[in-house]
Amino acid sequence: MHPVKYLWAMRALIYRPIFKHIGFMSYIGKPCFIEGAKRIHIGSKTRIFPGIRMEAHGNGKISIGDNCAIEQNVHLTAADNALVIEDNVTILANSFITNINHNYENISCSVLEQGFNVKNTRIGEGCFIGHGAAIQAGTILGKHCIVGTNSVVKGEFPDYCVIVGAPAKIIKVYNKDSEKWERFENGDD
Repeated sequence: MHPVKYLWAMRALIYRPIFKHIGFMSYIGKPCFIEGAKRIHIGSKTRIFPGIRMEAHGNGKISIGDNCAIEQNVHLTAADNALVIEDNVTILANSFITNINHNYENISCSVLEQGFNVKNTRIGEGCFIGHGAAIQAGTILGKHCIVGTNSVVKGEFPDYCVIVGAPAKIIKVYNKDSEKWERFENGDD
């Protein structure tokens, strides 16, 4: 293990009493901001690089599975229910995942004064989230989905698909019979 990661492992040990759970062999780089640590669960062998911002507002919970890799400057927000990141997920740098949508109907006051709506958000086992992706409230990613760099993702996506764009769409799916990734024909062409 790289020497700086020993420091991150020590940080995880120090944080254990203030978090809901930090699993065995997990490490955390210097965070940017953490709110609601008692409602944040981090599994075993999970690697979190510096600059993480985790916010569990109100009754919100953040659950990160085992053997996940979360690169630098990732922002996770949850309110009123759980934002779930399952096992073996990789999230590249500068990405954002939330279960919160801000209200904006009342034009006589700031968006931040209007509260928010919460929708279930779940990142399935083995997913790969590309650099700079934004995963919006209400997104459900199936098992082993690949999200392209800078994609803006909202909606439900099945297991084994490649999702890219803003707004993101499926471009490939894994064919279990041929054991190959194949272009997804969605009729939009």
